[in-house]
Amino acid sequence: MSKHFELMKDALPEVERQAPQGTSPILVSSTPPVVEVRSPSPAFDRMAQEECLKLVQRIFLSQPANMSRAVVFAGVDQGVGCSRICVETARILATNTSAPICVVDANFRTPSLPELFGVSNHRGLSNSLFEEGEVRTFIKQVHPVNLYLLSAGALTVGSPALLNSDRFKARTQELREEFPHILIDAPALNLYTDAIALARSADGVVLVLQADSTRRETAIKAVETLRDARIEVLGAVLNRRSFPIPEFIYRRL
Repeated sequence: MSKHFELMKDALPEVERQAPQGTSPILVSSTPPVVEVRSPSPAFDRMAQEECLKLVQRIFLSQPANMSRAVVFAGVDQGVGCSRICVETARILATNTSAPICVVDANFRTPSLPELFGVSNHRGLSNSLFEEGEVRTFIKQVHPVNLYLLSAGALTVGSPALLNSDRFKARTQELREEFPHILIDAPALNLYTDAIALARSADGVVLVLQADSTRRETAIKAVETLRDARIEVLGAVLNRRSFPIPEFIYRRL
């Protein structure tokens, strides 16, 4: 079995055993999706893409059609590819449903979603927290046609504090009324508490770890921090895995 899968399997046994009822352990599920989903990005890292496919099925498509779902994506460390995982998951979801989807760049520390989508960062989340008007006026349509982006917008030193405001909670509620699926990109958990603030207005968190980089102790601490805050871990993605043996052999193990 891949040593990188063992990072997820062996590094967090305590977390899996102690996970409270109704929450998901910090392991990438090996259960095949019930519904076949299609991926629009063949150039994306294939193993991470497979985990995004599972997330789409398990977290979004398996929910009742009339149920709003807001999910925070947070890397355990900085630079683990969390923003790309968030964007790829949103694109896969948009390809497999006609419902409108909104991706929110709430990473006021190092915003990157406008660049990944190829659009400007002009007027976004931060602007919506200061200005009046419907939240839809701050949102940009991207591709596919049912995918939308609320970029970070104009930032100041005090912007991260806005994530704890009543105004942010109100804007999140507006988004829920407009979009059945909301994906929120957050800063790294081991550096900031922003993801905690964001998750209080969402339904849970998807953790992103990086193979050969994320330390066992750091991952455990991240899960315990979320648990102490009574925030549900909905799933996890182990990014940038590699195979020490040919993949076709690995799949037979």
